[in-house]
Amino acid sequence: MTAENEREIYHKLEAMKEIRNKTITLERLKRSILNEVRSGDQEGRCLAQYKREMELLQQEKMSHVEELRQIHADINAMETVIKQTEESMSRKLSNASRLHEDYRPLKTEVDLLRRQCLGLERLPDLHEEEGSPITPDRFPAAAPARGAFLAPAPRKPPPPPPAFRSALEQDFLTVSLRQQPPPMKSCLSCHQQIHRNAPICPLCKAKSRSRNPKKPKKK
Repeated sequence: MTAENEREIYHKLEAMKEIRNKTITLERLKRSILNEVRSGDQEGRCLAQYKREMELLQQEKMSHVEELRQIHADINAMETVIKQTEESMSRKLSNASRLHEDYRPLKTEVDLLRRQCLGLERLPDLHEEEGSPITPDRFPAAAPARGAFLAPAPRKPPPPPPAFRSALEQDFLTVSLRQQPPPMKSCLSCHQQIHRNAPICPLCKAKSRSRNPKKPKKK
C-alpha cells in the first residue's frame, strides 16, 4: 500500500468520524426541535383554553358589574323611599299634634258641660278607647299658662233639675216610640208577616182578612 492510498484512507476515516459526530448532533437537534414543537403545540392548546377561561371570567365580571349596578340602583331607590316615608311620617305626626291641640280644649269643654248639665262622666281619652293606636304618652301634656294657678279638683256636680230631666225622658220616650215596629199579622195563605191593615199580601197577592173585622155601625 502506497503512501497516497494511506492518506486517502486516512481522509475517509476522518470524514466518517466528522459525519458521525455531525449526524449525532443533527439527531440531537432534530429531537430537540420535535420536543419543542410538541411542547409549543401543547402550550398553544393550553393558551386557547386559558383565553377561553379569560373570556368566561370577563363575562362573569360584567355580569357581576351589572348586578352591582342594579344593587346600587335599588339601594338609591330604597333610600329615596325611606326619606319620603320619613317625611310623610313626620308630616302626619305633626298634623296629628296640631289637631290634638284643637281637640284637647274642646274635649275639656265638652266634659265640663256633661258634668255640670247632665251629671255624666267624662268622655274617654283617645288612648282609653278600644282599639286605639294612641298611647298615653303619644302627645305631651298641656303645660299650664305662666302665672296661672291650678284650679282645685271639681266636686261632683249636682243632678240636673227635674224639669230638664223630664224633658230628656220625654225626648227619649218619643224616640223609642218612633223606633217601634208597626203592628204585623200572618198571611193566611203564605203565613208571612205583613202589615196588620194590608188588604192584599204583597208576597202571594192573596186577599188578607182581618181576624177582628170592624162591625158595621147600627143605623
